[in-house]
Amino acid sequence: MYLTWLDSNSWLIELAGKRILLDPWLVGNLTFGNLTWLFKGYRHQERAFPESLDLILLSQGLEDHAHPETLKRLGKAIPIVGSPSAAKVAQQLGFSQVTALKHGETFTLDHLTIQATPGSPLGPMVQENGYLLKDLASGVKLYYEPHGFHASTLKENAPIEVVITPLIDLALPLVGSIIKGTESALELAKDVQPQVMLPTAAGGDIMFEGLLLSVLKAIGSPDEFRAKLAENNLDTKVLEPRPGDRVEISLRPAAIVP
Repeated sequence: MYLTWLDSNSWLIELAGKRILLDPWLVGNLTFGNLTWLFKGYRHQERAFPESLDLILLSQGLEDHAHPETLKRLGKAIPIVGSPSAAKVAQQLGFSQVTALKHGETFTLDHLTIQATPGSPLGPMVQENGYLLKDLASGVKLYYEPHGFHASTLKENAPIEVVITPLIDLALPLVGSIIKGTESALELAKDVQPQVMLPTAAGGDIMFEGLLLSVLKAIGSPDEFRAKLAENNLDTKVLEPRPGDRVEISLRPAAIVP
């Protein structure tokens, strides 16, 4: 397995012989509803688009996961799998092969399965997706959820060798944590016993500005999370790849049960 972090929530996953582009924001600015005064993310240099993609995977329909400007520049024949809201965005942008996955549903691509899990709630009526990917040949699993909202049923799939999720909290006054990492990720580690965890939703080479930044509060750090793992006798390794670096994920062989 190889993972390449492309800033923010954007990843290139190489698993089961497939190249999957996850939640891509590679070019242009990031805003929500064009409210640049409230929040704006930008980069000084566009990130190169990965080649030879087998699939685009979208966890949410919001701009930081289904970034319209980035999606417009990707080939419309590339298959897309996404939450129902993300699938709607992809269809509106002209993609020809779009699959909407509801919670519990599975998409199969040769020797790779992708199961949608309950993810981040966006209001009372919408709950977006996390994803559990499995290489059917090796049995290796990878789980991704970008806001730290994890289904309790994930423990039924333990062990999950690789987890990509926030390891810190981002909180708003009166609202609380909009990204949950400190305790949520620790409980997840206890439940699914990952060998490797990687933080997502961090800035990387991206700059942010706007009124929202003045009230957002970051709580925790990857080093503090490592300390919590050690306190709980968990040998999970935390990796922090640099943006653009292709990292090989080395895993221990699965334990043989007599």
